[in-house]
Amino acid sequence: MKIISVERVSKLYRLNRLGARSIREEMVRAGRRLLARDGLFDSDDFYALRDLSFDVEPGETLGLIGPNGSGKSTVLKLLARISYPTTGRIIVRGSVASLIEVGAGFHPELSGRENIYLYGSIMGMRRADVRAKFDQIVGFAELDRFIDTPVKRYSSGMYVRLGFAVAAHINPHILLVDEVLAVGDASFQDKCMLRIEELRRNGMTVIFVSHDMAAVERLCNRVMLLERGALIASGAPHDVIAIYQRQWVEGSRK
Repeated sequence: MKIISVERVSKLYRLNRLGARSIREEMVRAGRRLLARDGLFDSDDFYALRDLSFDVEPGETLGLIGPNGSGKSTVLKLLARISYPTTGRIIVRGSVASLIEVGAGFHPELSGRENIYLYGSIMGMRRADVRAKFDQIVGFAELDRFIDTPVKRYSSGMYVRLGFAVAAHINPHILLVDEVLAVGDASFQDKCMLRIEELRRNGMTVIFVSHDMAAVERLCNRVMLLERGALIASGAPHDVIAIYQRQWVEGSRK
């Protein structure tokens, strides 16, 4: 049974500005809507994803690559239920831990210690289970001196350290990782890569978004290439990365 099934999912964002508008602005907007209906002008609606379908097997590490604005982060937000599809269906079988945005999921007024227990509780863990993993989490994050400091005083790097350490030690069925790891220093990034490899060997499903093609090829069993919210290619990491580099990376240098 697939652990993740994404079926013909589209995500539409309304770009309408808030607040009062002049009569002239309203007339322009009405005209744009009419022209958009006839295919002559872009509307104020933006599709982050269009009719996207894919499945993920249990224990698979799937990489998502593509140029900025291709929909990679939107996919993670939908899988994490931070956002919901406009159309289509997403089925996720199992618990999900995510590291998508720096500081996301943490209460700024609480200490690192309190946030660890809070996150564990949200994930359905008993306090005793969190306590059993507490030292591993703090040790991995290397935040022993600051664990009782309110996280609002943490740097972005400290947020990432704690966020990854918690997400990677509470044993979710699925781990979602976005570009936030790039905030950390090189040694911590490598430490995270080793941890993801360990989790993969232990059967965890990982969805990994990155512009670091070496990391994608190192970690992933399969890679999907997105552009403007559509799936362009899916397959072996080396093959899909080659398509991306040939069409976008090398093309941007010309």
